[in-house]
Amino acid sequence: MTPFTRPKRISLKNHPLYSENWVQDIIANDPSILGIGDLVLRDRERIQSRAGRLDLLLQDPETYKRYEVELQLGATDETHIIRTIEYWDIERKRYPQYEHCAVLVAEDITSRFLNVVSLFNGSFPIIALQMQAFEVGEHVTLVFTKVLDEMQRGLVDEDEDAISAPTDRDYWENDKGSPKTVALMDRIFALVKEGDPASELKYNKFYVGLIKGGRANNYVTFRPQKNSVVFEPKITRSDEVDTLLESAGVETLEYSTRWSNYRIRVTDKDFKNHADLLRDLTERARQQRDG
Repeated sequence: MTPFTRPKRISLKNHPLYSENWVQDIIANDPSILGIGDLVLRDRERIQSRAGRLDLLLQDPETYKRYEVELQLGATDETHIIRTIEYWDIERKRYPQYEHCAVLVAEDITSRFLNVVSLFNGSFPIIALQMQAFEVGEHVTLVFTKVLDEMQRGLVDEDEDAISAPTDRDYWENDKGSPKTVALMDRIFALVKEGDPASELKYNKFYVGLIKGGRANNYVTFRPQKNSVVFEPKITRSDEVDTLLESAGVETLEYSTRWSNYRIRVTDKDFKNHADLLRDLTERARQQRDG
């Protein structure tokens, strides 16, 4: 008969041998133990300006999404929640080109604090993990249980009306971008019209997309900013396109695996020097949409 050993749950907070640094070592050596993906360690004890240190910064190597992880031995409390939110906010502002998710880890997440954290989940992405430590014979193991998952949002084309509140040109000229960058967007859009004359611009709250025959047709989107336009053609990532962009020397942001978009920052100078490249990317996106 196979020997059986009953696991014995232990409290890390009150244990003389195990500490938060010990838990950090375990996770840093194998971030997959958290159960939220095949992540890699980006940083540990990351200094936050005037806000302490972030325990662990993890990243998905495929999507580049970053996870700001805060550990708490024992039960979670108000300061733990505040630190988790604060560090997530600092990192997303410092590196806006990435997606970010806050991760709160504690030995005990009470129903009261779980309810509080749940209230925030519609406002920003957060995952809560309850950590349990067990002695099994002479060994110790950690088990992480997801008690609150990140709220998943649909893609742009899945529910256009729900997440794309309509706005107008004035909103983009005065609030998000500027008259100059909206005019630059018009020049890029003229390249779209060359191959797709029936397309029109559709002004949404978070991006300017395309509409054709009364329906969203977003194989390219635009985000006018104060001094440039982020141009986003929906093209499957490839070495060929990567080489084109690198050779041209245009500024690119991280490729969005979630949206399957290249993200290119375009200025007036870029448009003058690389209109043919933008035309080519537009045509590639349109052909990929048409299959």
